[in-house]
Amino acid sequence: MDSDVSTESKPQLWVTPPPPFPTGPYVPEKALADDIAGVRYALHVFIRSHMHESEDYCRKFDPKMERLYMATGFGLIQCVKGLMSFEDEDLKDAIEQVRHGNEVAARHRKRTASLPTRLAGLLVGSLNTSGVGFIRSMSTLERHAELVYAESLFEKALLGIVYSGDWLAFIKEALNMRTTINIYRQLGKYLEAVDAEAQANGKGPEDPSIDADFRSGVYLGVGLSNLILSLMPSRLLTIVELFGYRGDRRAGLAYLQRAGGWSKDSDVPAIGLEQEGIRRSICDMTLLIFHLVLSSFTFEGVDIQMAQKILDYHIQRYPNGVFFLFGQGRLHLCRSQPSTALVYYQKALQAQNQYRNLHHISFWEMAIANLALWDVAASLDHWRTLAAEASWSKATYTYGVAVSLLQVGGEKHAEEVAELMEKIPGLRQRIAGKSIPLEKFVARKARKYKQQGGRLALPALEFAYFFLGIAHAPRGVIRQRMLPLVDEQLASIRKHAEEPAKYATGTESGEEEYWDDLALANFLRGICLRFVAYPDADAVLEAEEEKAVREGRAEAEKGAAEAFEAVFKDGPRIAYDHYLVYYSHFEYARLLACQGDKEGARKHLELVLSGKPLEVAPGSRKGKFSMENALHVRAHAALEALDHDRRL
Repeated sequence: MDSDVSTESKPQLWVTPPPPFPTGPYVPEKALADDIAGVRYALHVFIRSHMHESEDYCRKFDPKMERLYMATGFGLIQCVKGLMSFEDEDLKDAIEQVRHGNEVAARHRKRTASLPTRLAGLLVGSLNTSGVGFIRSMSTLERHAELVYAESLFEKALLGIVYSGDWLAFIKEALNMRTTINIYRQLGKYLEAVDAEAQANGKGPEDPSIDADFRSGVYLGVGLSNLILSLMPSRLLTIVELFGYRGDRRAGLAYLQRAGGWSKDSDVPAIGLEQEGIRRSICDMTLLIFHLVLSSFTFEGVDIQMAQKILDYHIQRYPNGVFFLFGQGRLHLCRSQPSTALVYYQKALQAQNQYRNLHHISFWEMAIANLALWDVAASLDHWRTLAAEASWSKATYTYGVAVSLLQVGGEKHAEEVAELMEKIPGLRQRIAGKSIPLEKFVARKARKYKQQGGRLALPALEFAYFFLGIAHAPRGVIRQRMLPLVDEQLASIRKHAEEPAKYATGTESGEEEYWDDLALANFLRGICLRFVAYPDADAVLEAEEEKAVREGRAEAEKGAAEAFEAVFKDGPRIAYDHYLVYYSHFEYARLLACQGDKEGARKHLELVLSGKPLEVAPGSRKGKFSMENALHVRAHAALEALDHDRRL
């Protein structure tokens, strides 16, 4: 095992050798501090991209996996492995290890009172049979066991939801999630109560008797619970609120930031290595996921500057840490700097070769970054690798290969594309008995390709849109590479404006293809021009580019509005791609918001969420449109952002 050299310019990470392996019988009360030190070291090694060494250390430290923190810490590592690979065997192993960790934690918990005692406790509060009083009555070990029990229950529920193929298993795991949230709530209330007492007694803002490891775990649990609940779709949230659960996003983010002492007022954290709790790094990773990944479909609370601070700190602590290299890549992609993002994703590839599935995250991100650069040939290489190796979504990867081949030269690869499109519907997966929306979309597109005799309009650019490949593209790439492609397609379609029935196939069925392709081309033109007029809010522009944006804004705004309005006009004639009208209303709302027309933006967002058929007469369209739930999540988030004057 290597150790870090401390310097004044870099945060110190680890200056002591690994804690020695324990000897003698396991005595839980006496072993707690040593076990936490062992898990802290294992986590440090794992984050530094030495995954196998971390696993080996855990096994040698606790061969029987009977120790509270080691058994559950090892389960967490297996959970990460299973979710990364998505392979059945890895998920089964992870579920088994997490279940074992959960049982170990249960053995260390304080026993709940009998039913008669609990009933008596409702009348006599001093019995401390529930709530904050019950947690006060616990020993330090029992409080840690309660915390670890909630964590392992959360991991077990998450794995179960991913692995289960039916709704019965899903409901069972959802109930486990409810238990987890209840435990976190009580632990959070306990921490608030003892801290308030400490402050009232002049002992400082926090109770000094509560160790940082426990404190960081409560911050993680309460913060994550609030964040998850705040991200739920409104229909599901309505049901959840019936059980008394509400998610406060700001409170959730504040709890997560508290573990590291992060604030808007300082670029460096208030909590250093000596004071931090064991879960501090996990809290920071959760913040990065929210600000850099979940920002794809929400606005409120997203803070790219906060993500930058966290990454700057951890890249110094873990210069070879694959997770933070991913974060740096994603940060630059969010800033419309895909070329720089590719550099960090390449570093992430080189950082470790022990977990091949971690490479797949880099390949996915590189595929999207190359689409943002409109280097489709390079993107194709990454889609091919994913289709051959990764298990998360074979249907999506295979479609990525197919549309990239169509873009780089469809006729040369016609036979291969046809074979790939034929396979896609059969590659779809189900999670908790439900189809994955993106896989349903690519399967529909694959069927449409076959129906149209081996042809799709602008499929790679449409694919790029859903992964924000246009939103994160440099403005010059949009103007010089993407827009000309769209305009060329539009010109080709409009040649048949007088006789749409003869478009593409030369038969009567050509009229359906004509209107669908026209709507898609106009939609993509509107998207491109909207980002030419108003680059993404987090995009970094040179001074010269900012000047070009201002000078060309009026023309781009006009062109984008006309393109979206053309989709609205032609909506009743769309045969298959009904989603285009709804997404056009959403994107038009974003354009209006950028122009300062908040009421106009609100009108279009409310139309999207109204449930009304916007593209046809009432009752003409049956079923949902593609990617409907994803659009509703983003539209709700956009309405919230309007209320808080955030840029959409």
